[in-house]
Formats: sequence, C-alpha cells, structure tokens
Amino acid sequence: MSDKSLIKRPIPKGSELLPVVGIGTYDTFNVGRTAPERTELKQVLVEFAALGGTVIDSSPMYGEAERVVGDLTAELKNREKYFYATKVWTSGKQAGIRQMEQSFKVMRTARMELMQIHNLLDLDTHTQTLKDWKASGKIRYMGITHYHAGAHSELEKLVKTNTYDTVQFNYSLAEREAEARLLPACLDSGVAVIVNRPFAQGNLFGKVKGKPLPAWAAEFDCTSWAQFFLKYLLGHPAVTCVIPGTRRVMHLKDNMLAGVGRLPDAALRKRMAQLLDAL
Repeated sequence: MSDKSLIKRPIPKGSELLPVVGIGTYDTFNVGRTAPERTELKQVLVEFAALGGTVIDSSPMYGEAERVVGDLTAELKNREKYFYATKVWTSGKQAGIRQMEQSFKVMRTARMELMQIHNLLDLDTHTQTLKDWKASGKIRYMGITHYHAGAHSELEKLVKTNTYDTVQFNYSLAEREAEARLLPACLDSGVAVIVNRPFAQGNLFGKVKGKPLPAWAAEFDCTSWAQFFLKYLLGHPAVTCVIPGTRRVMHLKDNMLAGVGRLPDAALRKRMAQLLDAL
C-alpha cells in the first residue's frame, strides 16, 4: 500500500515529516459563521485528514479563514491531526503579539506548529518575538513568506542566514522564477519550502481548458490537470509542501492524488514546462 500513501518530506531543521500536499485557506475558507459553504468545508477537512493531509495554512488577512478552521476542527474534535500554519502581518512588537495571540484564540489552539512573517513586514521585530516563542514552545517552527517574484532575491538572502525553518512563496508552471536561485538556495540551506499560488490563482486551468492531458502524464501517475500542475512542483527536490486552496471535496481528493505515486524527473519536468509554454 506504500505506493498509495501520501508522500512525506522532512522539515530539514526539525525532526518530522510533512505530507507534501496541504491546504491553503485564502478566499476558500473566508465564509460567514452560518454560511452553507461551512458544511462542505467541514467535509473537506474530514477527507483531508483521512487521506493523510496535515498542513493547513492560514492568516489573519484571510478574513474569517482562521476562525473557520478553528470552529470546524473544534466541531470535528480532531485538532491534533493537523499542522497549523498562520502568519503575522502588522508593524510593532506589541501589535504583532496581539495579532498572533488573536490567531491562537480564533484557531482554538494553545500551540502553533508554524508562525510565519507575512510579506516580510517588520521582519526584525517579529523575528525576535518568534525566536522567544519558539524557545518557550509556544510555536514549533518560524518562517517567512511572500507571494510575488519581486521578493525572491530578498527571500534568498534571508534563507541563507539560517534563521528560519521555512519559507513560503509563489511557484507554479506559470511562475517559475524561483527555479533560478531561490529554490537552490533553500535546498542548500536546509529550509523547508511551502509553495503558494501553485495554480497561479487558477490561471493555469484557463490555459488547458478543453485540452486533453498528454498520454505521457501516466509515466508519473498523473490523471488530471490539477495533478499535473502540482506534481511538476513536487518534482523539485527543494519543495516540501504545496498548499492549493479549495472548498470542494472532489477538488480536494484530486489535489491530494498529486502527492501519491511517482513524481516527474528532471527530463519530464522540462517536457511539462515546454508543453505549457507552447499553449
């Protein structure tokens, strides 16, 4: 059954393995307290855990997303199944502490697996707070994030300082800038990579609409375009986890299959990129 289970990769600066497909909560989990979407989101979390997923990435900037995660996992009574990751995005030490403590409160957790400094805002201030919180056990890992390629050179410098356990940034078949320097730097520095925008905010699906999956996708156990896009990313040795967002169970199941079976090697990844570039 090993070929049917979700691939896991290590956090180099830790001792645990993370499943390679997680869930991002931007937009998809930003629903009201009585919204009908909560019913399916709850089932998404059930299926996610059942399929071996753990990483749930959120942020106080994502509207109600943190609260929805906290509410639903409380209802399911399965908080311990998940690896919570969220962010701080404000200026000033006390403002940062207040914001992070609010995240703990709405996500209903006493400890956060990963706290990330979003978009590098007030980086030095929050870095010191996170070092203190990590030392005390309030958080297990600390990281940095950004969402566009303009920040990649700065992320590269920070990755090389050996200060952070994780780095999160945009990477997809439509946005491959990270391949030049940032991903190799992460691999060399032993920093775990969490990939956001893996579908380029859905733009990749528009490029392949109505087009059949190439027959050679079977060589890396790929049966859908979503898996094609995600397996391309997971084929890079520096990538630890991808976090596509969805509120649909059928999409969740499809996404999770990207972390099962064979992944494309360098030659196949080049072929995948050429296919997309030709569209």
